[in-house]
Amino acid sequence: MRQGQIIYRAFLAVSGIVVFIALIASVNSLIRSRWQPSHLQRVKESGRLRIVTLYGVTTFYPTTDGPAGFEYELATQFARWLKVEPVFVAYDSITSLLPVILQGDADVAAAGLTITDVRDQYLRFSSPYQTITEQVIYLGGTLRPRTVKDLLGKCLEVMASSSHQRTLEILKQKYSQLRWKSMPLDIERLLQRVEGGECDHTIADSNQFATLRRFYPRLKAGFDLSDPKPLAWAFSKNHDGTLHQEAEKFFRHIREDKTLERLLDHYYGYVGALGYVDIFVFRRHFKERLPRYRKFFAQAARRYGWDWRLLAAIAYQESHWNNNAKSPTGVRGIMMMTQQTARHVGIGNRLDPAQTIPGAARYLSQLKARIPKDIPEPDRTWFTLAAYNIGFGHLEDARVLTEANGDDPDRWMDVKKNLPLLTRKQWYSRVKHGYARGYEPVRYVENVRNYYDLMVRMTEASSAPPSNHLLPPAGKSPKGRIPDTAPAPI
Repeated sequence: MRQGQIIYRAFLAVSGIVVFIALIASVNSLIRSRWQPSHLQRVKESGRLRIVTLYGVTTFYPTTDGPAGFEYELATQFARWLKVEPVFVAYDSITSLLPVILQGDADVAAAGLTITDVRDQYLRFSSPYQTITEQVIYLGGTLRPRTVKDLLGKCLEVMASSSHQRTLEILKQKYSQLRWKSMPLDIERLLQRVEGGECDHTIADSNQFATLRRFYPRLKAGFDLSDPKPLAWAFSKNHDGTLHQEAEKFFRHIREDKTLERLLDHYYGYVGALGYVDIFVFRRHFKERLPRYRKFFAQAARRYGWDWRLLAAIAYQESHWNNNAKSPTGVRGIMMMTQQTARHVGIGNRLDPAQTIPGAARYLSQLKARIPKDIPEPDRTWFTLAAYNIGFGHLEDARVLTEANGDDPDRWMDVKKNLPLLTRKQWYSRVKHGYARGYEPVRYVENVRNYYDLMVRMTEASSAPPSNHLLPPAGKSPKGRIPDTAPAPI
């Protein structure tokens, strides 16, 4: 009996020690979790925001002036909001990108990701900032697909791990014969395969195709495969959610001050202006006509501080690079100058490109100098182009109407909505310079921007971005894997 009591007391003593140790461990764990910096704090303390994205015209792409792209600009603004430096890692495929953000090896994925039911289980998404539809793409001149049934028995390729793949999985429940190939390629490579006849169809987000169709004018959208879907940033659920919460504040702010609206307009507000014939003819003239004038554009650009391709885009909009062009109103030459403007900039012969191209560049610089200095780029340049087309006075009238209507007269996005009002007496009677065909400068600027984009695409080799942006070789990515318990996200 006595021995049993001793054992029992010893057990109690040991149990007490175990409980005590467990209690101390619990308290230490609580203290550590309480004092461990949050994800947001770690980002701010490091001074760096690690952003993963995808190479592409709607996300991130290198230019001679550094990276560009809608997602690049949006994420860069978020980094400024946090007062840290953005560090980008760009991938060629969603398959490479997703494991990195799933594991928490990056702070945010700004890659035009669609919110899907599967992704939502493993990722924390921001509020949507754009809505798209998924479109079936085909080669013009072949039979247009109009329904899912038209895809049966056809070659259909989609990006591996994409939301497109998930859409097809759902559709397969109804169309059991639906087949497709999941390819480790980006959307542009898939479009190239369709254009080259290597496959019948692919699927692209509507914003992607709206931007890329200018470079692949033979391709067309057959039908919308999905209802509208939201695009959002993604955060790892391995992190505590504090950076995600800050991103929500950021998105609320840029919606309220119209920064988001301006960015969307900057990248997508003009891309549908050109049709198939416009692009086809431009490509032919680029090869046949531009070479004889290119040196004049380059010389004028160096002298007056313009991008020669922008000057060439203006000239193409004016005359299709036809030096003998003449309008019914008397404007002439490759830059289609009036006699008054030609005299103003010292041009003796409007049919001499060696005179008219630098003369136009000089006149554009004079117009730009009259645009208020506090108007930021690229709006200042778009205002300059509008003034070149319609006249500085009418542009100022449109800015007056813009302000009167409660919009921002310093933003092209707002002014272009009000320029057409100059055709209506109830509006042009209120301003100094009266009636003008205000819809023309809107179309003019949109066309010039499209021609400029095409020329950049056709003349500019990919260049290395600035050294503060981390860009691994194509297809390479930091170490990371999808958790064993999770299905491959699509």
